[in-house]
Amino acid sequence: MDDVAWLALCTALTVLGAIATWVAFRRRGAAAGLRLAGLTLLVPAAYLTRTLKMFTRIVDAVADWVLTLVLVPTVWAGIVLAGLAVVLLVASSALRARQLSRAGATPAPRGRAARRGGDAPAGAVGAGAAGSSSAGGSGGSGDAEMDEIEALLRKRGID
Repeated sequence: MDDVAWLALCTALTVLGAIATWVAFRRRGAAAGLRLAGLTLLVPAAYLTRTLKMFTRIVDAVADWVLTLVLVPTVWAGIVLAGLAVVLLVASSALRARQLSRAGATPAPRGRAARRGGDAPAGAVGAGAAGSSSAGGSGGSGDAEMDEIEALLRKRGID
């Protein structure tokens, strides 16, 4: 648009704003009228400082970017990669927090037992179960974890 078109647009918007300001003063009072007068004066101020052209350039640039975003497949590939990166970063931080919470609670098992998920070797399971049932003294269930839970419940007076 050339300067004459911008001037015509700003003049029209200023006249409409002036009419709305007069109506607001009459119907809703001074506060509403002053508010609309301030908004009305922004239009010629934007024209005189050439920010009106700047705003239209910004809107054009954003519209071009959005159209490129929607219509170009390589942009979508970039968006998918960015989303995947965010998912991987969130998952890695969750796994790291889980590892730290486990390390703080009990020391991590080493060797073959750690690779199998923390289970003890096959020979140790029978020995541990026999040892805990004899140590418990009340004819334990044969499962070390259940014996621990039963002992805690008995300690608190729950049978």
